[in-house]
Amino acid sequence: MAEPGGSWYRLDSAGQLYSAIQSDRYSAIYRFSAMMTQPVDPAALQRAVDRIMPRFPGFRVRIRRGLFWYYFEPNQAPGPFVREDILNPCPPVRFGQDNGWLVRFYHYRCRISIEVFHALSDGGGAMVFFRSLLAEYLRQTGIPVPCGRRFGVLDPDKPPRPGELEDAYSRYAGKKKGRFGLLPRAYQNLGTPEPFYTLHVTMGFVPLDQLRAKAKSYGASITEYLAAIFIRVLLDKQEREHPRRLMPVALAIPINLRGWFPSETLRNFITTVRPCIDPTLGEYTFPEIVAQVRYFMKLHINRQEMQADFTTKVRFAENRLLQLIPVALKNPVLSWNYQILGTRPYTATFTNPGSFDVPAEMRPHIKHMEVVLGQATVPRTDCASISYGNTMEITFAGTQKETDTEREFFRFLVREGIPVKIESDRP
Repeated sequence: MAEPGGSWYRLDSAGQLYSAIQSDRYSAIYRFSAMMTQPVDPAALQRAVDRIMPRFPGFRVRIRRGLFWYYFEPNQAPGPFVREDILNPCPPVRFGQDNGWLVRFYHYRCRISIEVFHALSDGGGAMVFFRSLLAEYLRQTGIPVPCGRRFGVLDPDKPPRPGELEDAYSRYAGKKKGRFGLLPRAYQNLGTPEPFYTLHVTMGFVPLDQLRAKAKSYGASITEYLAAIFIRVLLDKQEREHPRRLMPVALAIPINLRGWFPSETLRNFITTVRPCIDPTLGEYTFPEIVAQVRYFMKLHINRQEMQADFTTKVRFAENRLLQLIPVALKNPVLSWNYQILGTRPYTATFTNPGSFDVPAEMRPHIKHMEVVLGQATVPRTDCASISYGNTMEITFAGTQKETDTEREFFRFLVREGIPVKIESDRP
């Protein structure tokens, strides 16, 4: 295996999975957007893309399908090119199209957006990339912005550091693997599927200070509080559907591992926790749901348990028998494995990559940030949030016609005394 930055390199364990399961029915794509204070200059944005891409070799790649595994190699094709935005964001990636680029750049009025194939990077790495791009864009429009690792604005004139390209999963994989077993099937929150490819996006904008104060009143973090609201809404929705048997409501919440395992990697380095409420045990008040989520997160977000979890995935990918199975046979197995272990045990995904901090010189030029998750494997709605300044943006995105999940979520926030401004692509 060649080292990262060489002629080719192997995907990390998360990237291997996303490459195997990517299809027209599932989009392992996510989007970050910055709403600028001035209309976007497409020519300046293209110059910024051209200048910043060589600084991020982990994004300047194409994916190749080998006999036994997918792998990355440097992409020497023209591009990537800045384009006007599209109606339905985050369409599935097709490896042989768009000159093989796995990152996309869009503009619309005052909005700058990037879309990233999850095999390249997680949200933590992509935010460094996007922040550096926005800084270079502002420089191209005549606004000086300093570089510095404090805010994650990397200097396009400096070479990438080796740690930015490391496979941190393999570096930190230990000897102790996590317990392997099937998790119980969760309520799926399925809806009426829209025609391919129709991704409905609804965004809510709330004051961060009020949201933080309300979460604190329950003794919870913002992530724990929003996750509890999501679970409450999903429990109520399942109850309204009058199923023959109530099922657990469980969320998949990605956790950035860099805080526990120091790494500069801009590749994937996350794991997932699963807070869950089982309605068959009885009624839960909302404060009880918040407490359950909070205690679950405190119990399971620890260095030992998270290391054991991703060690299991690394050792699975390193299994000699699995490595000798051709990709054509391996992909259906990994897809089935993902359905059993990555879809059925979860009702929805909720991700909060945190605050998008920028240098003081950039702050007057950005109104707010946005984040969108691509199409799930089934017609259900996932949720993502991101904060900038005193604004928390919360996005619901999915391919189902029904709107009750997002509607009831934002209504709950309003009942909690938190004002919400809604934007949606729905009529």
